[in-house]
Amino acid sequence: MSQHAAGGVSLVSLLLLWPLLVAGALVPLRNLRLIRTIALVGALGELAASLWIFARFASTPTDTFQFTERLPWIDAIGASFHVGIDGVSAPFLPLTAFLTVVAVVQSRTAVSHRHKAYLIAVFVFSAASTGVFTALDLALFFVFWELMLVPTFVLIKLWGAGPGRTHAATKYVLAMLMGSVTLLAAFVLLSVNHARVTGSLSFDYLALLDVDVPQGLGTVVFVLMAFSFALKAPLFPLHSWLPPALQEGPIGIGILLAGLKVGAYGFLRLIAPLTPEPFMQWRWVIVLLAVVAILYGGFAALAQPDLRRLIAFAGVSHVGLALLGLSSGNADGISGAVFLLANLGLTSTGLLLIVGFVHQRLGTTDLAALGGVAGRAPALAAFALVYAFAEAALPGTSGFPGEFLALLGAFREFGPFALIALLIVVLAAGYTLIWLQRAFYGPITREPVKHVVDLRPREGALALAVAIAIVVLGLFPSVVLDPAQPSVDQLVERLNGGADALATRP
Repeated sequence: MSQHAAGGVSLVSLLLLWPLLVAGALVPLRNLRLIRTIALVGALGELAASLWIFARFASTPTDTFQFTERLPWIDAIGASFHVGIDGVSAPFLPLTAFLTVVAVVQSRTAVSHRHKAYLIAVFVFSAASTGVFTALDLALFFVFWELMLVPTFVLIKLWGAGPGRTHAATKYVLAMLMGSVTLLAAFVLLSVNHARVTGSLSFDYLALLDVDVPQGLGTVVFVLMAFSFALKAPLFPLHSWLPPALQEGPIGIGILLAGLKVGAYGFLRLIAPLTPEPFMQWRWVIVLLAVVAILYGGFAALAQPDLRRLIAFAGVSHVGLALLGLSSGNADGISGAVFLLANLGLTSTGLLLIVGFVHQRLGTTDLAALGGVAGRAPALAAFALVYAFAEAALPGTSGFPGEFLALLGAFREFGPFALIALLIVVLAAGYTLIWLQRAFYGPITREPVKHVVDLRPREGALALAVAIAIVVLGLFPSVVLDPAQPSVDQLVERLNGGADALATRP
């Protein structure tokens, strides 16, 4: 189904182009107030457009792609500009736009120099992320995947808050480039296999879905893509780049990196559908790594003295749960994975906002230097409590539906073994309550805390917007789950086909 704006251009294509147009409009400007105004209007426009597209999609959910557009690009290798959305990708468009708004508004008080360049980098990252979520051509997907690397490096390197920001930015780039090599190799192998079967190269996602991949080649492609996406997710033990990136980088890039789990999305969008047989054959490896990630990330978060590193390890734990749900291969688990990834964008953003507010006021996020903040900043503490409840998956928050469905799907498929994953509930409650108690409650032990100022109107509005989104999705999870259901059912069917093919092999 193709839906276009006036002039025949896909609405998704316009949404892709919009952040780049905003970034371009900022380039010649010099007046800081005008730069901030145009950036905010542009971010809000992106959010409004993405919500409208999602509402249109949700009104007629289907297992086919909507808002599609295909334009010629590199005919010699069968690559085209092909974009569109289905139920798996649709929720991530408004999420990306919402996080862009948060990053733009948050930058007003958090960024002290080169404000224009900072905002341009944020909009480029937003466009690249939207491209990853909408690309239906693997060559196009790879371009957007690589494009995310540039603004991330720049943001960490130039606006990082810690002394190790250069090391953190370099480590991130090297890790992502290593994953890019294996991802590109996997895409080329899939295209060559398409040529073997049909006589022509193609990177088109829908065309590749219709071509069988031999067992041996499928396993190689699965391993190559799994390495790249596990590195980006990140999944244990490939997570070491995330804690320094969040600790040393600015809050804005932390929100985008921790909130948009494009690596885990790669498992949903590419690995499971394109290599269903190897996925079902080797999913036990993903399950083991996911369970280890759940436990390791949770215990590591418990031991962290710094709020930024705590959020990083909590993210590793929740990514593990999302991949465990996906590995179940049933509708409950996969729906839970989709919802979990959407929820991580909100809860990580909320917690990182709290971290940013605390750092701006006290110059540190070390728990040892905090304590008693609630007495001086009750609004700040109240929003921290809401985000902590969502992180701990309290019913009524957006953390609960995805976690419940992922655990339900895992238990249905893996039985008692999946009960180990239930420890994520205990661990999440443990590290959230510990940091709340140490940072916000108890007696004031440090002089700077006595002079903490509560949230300003702009900060309060930003925190409130995130809190409202968390509560709305917690109370009405069908907003995400219902539109995703046809696409989830289609993915379950493909995985079942892969399992059946395995069962019939000698």
